Amino acid sequence: MTEQAKPAGTATFTYGDKNVELPVLAGSTGPDVIDIRKLYGATGAFTFDPGFTSTASCESALTYIDGDAGVLLHRGYPIDQLAEKSNFIEVCHLLLHGELPTAAQYEKFEQSVTRHTMLHAQFDRFFEGFRRDAHPMSIMVGTVGALSAFYHDSLDIHDPVQRDISAIRLIAKMPTIAARAYKYHIGQPFISPRNDLSYAENFLRMCFAVPAEDYVVDPALVRAMDRIFTLHADHEQNASTSTVRLAGSSGANPFACIAAGIACLWG
Repeated sequence: MTEQAKPAGTATFTYGDKNVELPVLAGSTGPDVIDIRKLYGATGAFTFDPGFTSTASCESALTYIDGDAGVLLHRGYPIDQLAEKSNFIEVCHLLLHGELPTAAQYEKFEQSVTRHTMLHAQFDRFFEGFRRDAHPMSIMVGTVGALSAFYHDSLDIHDPVQRDISAIRLIAKMPTIAARAYKYHIGQPFISPRNDLSYAENFLRMCFAVPAEDYVVDPALVRAMDRIFTLHADHEQNASTSTVRLAGSSGANPFACIAAGIACLWG
């Protein structure tokens, strides 16, 4: 359910000879929900809802989606406005911090992401351990999880500073890892990121540049790729998001949790 859930009445549940009053909560967007947390204690019965078809498993201040109505909101902003007037880095700031950045905030945030796009020199050895015909998603699962072996200073999920560093690293390094997975699959040498290029420009260059000649990124492709990133920045409580939340609830580090989400997304 969406954020700021407020009381919106009660619902009476009858089970055998027991009547249980359950609170009804209303979010800022979307349908009301019946709070069933005390149902088992009061009746000894569970609910059964495979696939969460009628269950809200958390409150979210990030994203609201209604596919049937064609609605996707990031922090309340319609996705069409974000795709037209913003870029992926701005949307990342919006999702992480709740507001679109000011010019100064954007410059600082973009610089932080840009300067974390490099991978540790030893990290490239991981790719060599995969067969050349390995599926790129299998490579992503293994390598993203392996980030936790290199960045020990940002694994404590209870530390807000470390959580922020991990988020920046994951945003910054994911295109580099994905491009390397693609390059390894097709048998071409890796291309390192450049700090003078935008997020989308870097990804396209790392995927398609070769050492034998200069690669000029088409601005139309850059804009299209940036919009693709924006459209997929967050997808509410889908299967992979639920997997990341479940792994995170155990106290696992962020890199392991995202690797679990990639494995689910692969399905």
